[in-house]
Amino acid sequence: MAGFMFNIDNGYLEGLCRGFVGGILKQSDYLNLMQCETLDDLKLHLQGTDYGNFLADDASPLSTGIIAERLREKLVIEFRYLRNHSVGPLSTFLDYITYGYMIDNIILLITGTLHHRSIAELISKCHPLGQFEQMGALPVASTLTDLYYAILIDTPVAPFFADHLSVQELDEVNVEVLRNKVQRAYLEAFHAFCGRIGATTASVMCDILGFEADRRAIIVTINAFDTLLTKDVCARLYPRCGRLHPDGLAALVRATDYVQTKAAASCCAEYAAIFEDAERNPDGRTLEDRFSAHEVKLHVRSLMQQFHFGVFYSYLRLREQEHRNILWIAECIAQKYRTRMDHYIPIFLGQPGTAV
Repeated sequence: MAGFMFNIDNGYLEGLCRGFVGGILKQSDYLNLMQCETLDDLKLHLQGTDYGNFLADDASPLSTGIIAERLREKLVIEFRYLRNHSVGPLSTFLDYITYGYMIDNIILLITGTLHHRSIAELISKCHPLGQFEQMGALPVASTLTDLYYAILIDTPVAPFFADHLSVQELDEVNVEVLRNKVQRAYLEAFHAFCGRIGATTASVMCDILGFEADRRAIIVTINAFDTLLTKDVCARLYPRCGRLHPDGLAALVRATDYVQTKAAASCCAEYAAIFEDAERNPDGRTLEDRFSAHEVKLHVRSLMQQFHFGVFYSYLRLREQEHRNILWIAECIAQKYRTRMDHYIPIFLGQPGTAV
């Protein structure tokens, strides 16, 4: 019955989204891409996949910048189609996904304005999924105060900034600290929203968002070593919705080096395995790369269940990882640096549902 009720409003879009997932590159595609000698060869191979003629209007010689732009344009078109045909609560869920991009765009605008960059130039670099109505008025904003009143008052993400930024402290804001505080508030709100939806969406999404929260806490802790960032500040940057909350986060606050961070995170067996793998296999991949590989597994696992909104989130994240993989291979081809070409994060080794 739950599946029947779900399909009334969302069945078509879930089926369409799973069709998009079916077009994600397989391991055989990556092996073919790595055989390419030039970016034009890479373009030719991608024409035989779901990407089709997405580079047809771009003449040689290609650049990785053009490829990145076209990949993003295709993803934005697909996501906006899903959003435009959705109804609540799925439409609200998809809006929550875009809030993350809005936050990144606003941080970009604040950073650029602090460095006296042109607002028009900054807007051109913003992610399309993070656009909002107030961006049309931004070119008239010449100071941080104008920017604050233009975008931080009426935008959908204004509540996430409300407790962490005021017009009086704009000139002294630590942008990275602000970014992490706002992302923490966003993750907690998204996690709570998915919990209210309930059913399979809650179990799948709370697991994925909880992992994102824990990863953020671990990386913040490691990056804070040998910096001026105090433990009290770090504690305020940790999202309180993951598996490490509360005991693991308390241990992270006390950590003063990498070994203690590993011990704090090891209260979760999956995180302990990630740290152990990094120590046993020094293959050039960073700890963040290994966390990304684990995230891919969570999203592949999400696709194995039906009648939930996590399918849409997982599709978007897997497609973005695929884009990073393609661009990594493209950069290796362009720079003739083939020895590290296989250092991408595979998604499907075979058919969808077969994890790395």
